[in-house]
Amino acid sequence: MLRLSKKADYALIAMKHLAADAPSGTASAREIAERYEIPLELLAKVLQQLTRRGFLVSQMGIHGGYHLARATTSVSVADIIEAIDGPLAITACGPDDERCEQFSKCNVRDPLWRVKDRIVEVLQTITLSDMARGDGEEPVMLRMGHSDDARGRGRTIDKRSGA
Repeated sequence: MLRLSKKADYALIAMKHLAADAPSGTASAREIAERYEIPLELLAKVLQQLTRRGFLVSQMGIHGGYHLARATTSVSVADIIEAIDGPLAITACGPDDERCEQFSKCNVRDPLWRVKDRIVEVLQTITLSDMARGDGEEPVMLRMGHSDDARGRGRTIDKRSGA
């Protein structure tokens, strides 16, 4: 099962909140944590990591909090996930990892890497602006075969439900 970490989930929730629901575009870690029932300590670490990576700006003081450092149209879901979890992987090995005993004879590694690349491509097309708009957007068409595949094994992935 391909699944995001809780930290990546919380990062996406916080970024969407700041893009769409925060009054004046600024919110404290406590406000976000309370609104979405997220553990404050973990959310604070996630927000600090997003700040270090240049996605957020932190303001101290009575009217402080976090606000977006970039335009919502220039930040993709893939960017946010990678900032928290690192590059997406769906196999235990990577292109440069020949330590696996099965590496030279593995018959699923390359096809799974192509699947991962397609998933990343889709996540790169969904921006924070798209997420902030909420419902009503068009589903993403994800083709699981080669682009020249005459069978056209396309499957529509609804960005809202993932189904």
